[in-house]
This record gives sequence, C-alpha cells and structure tokens, in this order.
Amino acid sequence: MVPHYTVATKKVPNPVDKHVGSRVRMRRQMLAMSQEKLAAALGLTFQQVQKYERGANRVGAGRLSQIAQALDVPLTNLFDGRPAADRSDTHLSAGALLAEPHSLRLLQAFDQIADQKRRLAILHLIESVGETSTRRRRNGNGRRRVR
Repeated sequence: MVPHYTVATKKVPNPVDKHVGSRVRMRRQMLAMSQEKLAAALGLTFQQVQKYERGANRVGAGRLSQIAQALDVPLTNLFDGRPAADRSDTHLSAGALLAEPHSLRLLQAFDQIADQKRRLAILHLIESVGETSTRRRRNGNGRRRVR
C-alpha cells in the first residue's frame, strides 16, 4: 500500500472577502484612522484588522456590523461595487478603483492642485500612460520599442 501524502496549498482569498476588506481599508484611510485605532475600537489586534483588510480572514456578520459602526458608515457601503461572479471586463467600478492601494492618495493629491491647466495636463499624462499600458497588454509585449 502506497502512503497518502497531502500537499499544503496556499489558501486563496475569496474575491468578495478581498473586496469587503479593501472597502474597510479605504474608509479607514479616508477617516485618517490607523489600523491600531480601529482594532482597539473592535477589541482586536491590528494584525487581525490587517487580515480582514487583505481578505485573508473572513469577517463574520456581527464583526462586520461592528466595523461599519466604528467607521461610521452604513453596512451596505462595505459591499458597494463588489465584483460580480460573471464579470469578464477589466474595468473596475469607482468604489473598487478607490479601494486600490494608491488611488485614494492620488485623488487627494490631485484635489490639492488649484491650477486647472495643471490638473488637465496631469489627467492627459495619466490617460496616455494608461493607454500605453493597455496597448502593451493587448499586444502581449511589455517591451518598449527603441526608435
């Protein structure tokens, strides 16, 4: 008889858990609240809050209600823009986009620019960089052409 061995596999976070966690992180950052402060309000360690925000640990209904209360946001707000199971396009909803790590900082910095011409120039720059990245992905070529 051949012995049966099990191979440890890395647990992949559920997309909804990741989305809810990113919404928690986004709201916490909007309030300029640290993970430690949120953890204290919930009676948790900041490491547990980190796991919730990454989607590594699932958040139970009762705990999710406590988080929403601590963040002064309706519970449904933590689910806004969640990924649909059959969604095949790569464009994110506004809520999901803001939940990306640097999006909120980018938006806050952009808001600090008073000069409309500079704002428009930065917008065009970001759009051109985004178009270049999209073309590279579509062509399957991550290299730049040398002219």
